[in-house]
Amino acid sequence: MQNKFLSGKFAVVTGGTRGIGRAIVERLLQEGAAVALCGRNPENVARAARELKGQAQGEVLAETADVSRLEEVERLFRVVESRFGALDILVNNAGLGVFRGIGEMTPDEWHAMIDLNLNGVFYCSRAAIPLMKRRGAGYVINISSLAGKNPFSGGAGYNASKFGLNGFSEAMMMDLRYQNIRVSYIMPGSVDTEFGGRGARTDWKIAPEDIAEIAVALLRMPARTLVSRVEVRPSQPKK
Repeated sequence: MQNKFLSGKFAVVTGGTRGIGRAIVERLLQEGAAVALCGRNPENVARAARELKGQAQGEVLAETADVSRLEEVERLFRVVESRFGALDILVNNAGLGVFRGIGEMTPDEWHAMIDLNLNGVFYCSRAAIPLMKRRGAGYVINISSLAGKNPFSGGAGYNASKFGLNGFSEAMMMDLRYQNIRVSYIMPGSVDTEFGGRGARTDWKIAPEDIAEIAVALLRMPARTLVSRVEVRPSQPKK
């Protein structure tokens, strides 16, 4: 089999059972990486594992884990270290959106978004960095949103989590750049997934596969070059 550019590399993708995360997992596997994916729903994780193992060129590890819970993140990365022995790429993709005005949003909904969209990224990044340092290099890609720079009515909780994620990503990039660990974040607009609660595909939206292509393009960049963030939006949004 012809070597791919990620052959011999090891990756973790959170929220990897569907949507953007699933598309990224598939592209990393196509490029020869071994990929560990996680999700919160055991049935979705098992289904993704079955489907991916039938088409993967790289090795697939699928684990049930809620990355908003520190103990589950620590367990996930122990499994990754035991199975792969190394880590080169982390894609923090797992996310949640609850869209309500402040007066209608419950404290539990607020904490669910902050815990998954922001704390989960911190937990996973903190667990991944030692493994990357051991390899002498690494790449962290955080999936943010244009909601991280454009507030909108009904989006206060989601906006807060993504504004925070963008600031966290920028600071982490500065912390790690001289340790050969690059950090980028991708800020999509409307993506054609089930994230917004709609099942039907919509032609005008960004396809998850397009975000996966951007992630792979970042990984292809020479080590001397860092694309700190990417903004991406539909070419012709619905009027």
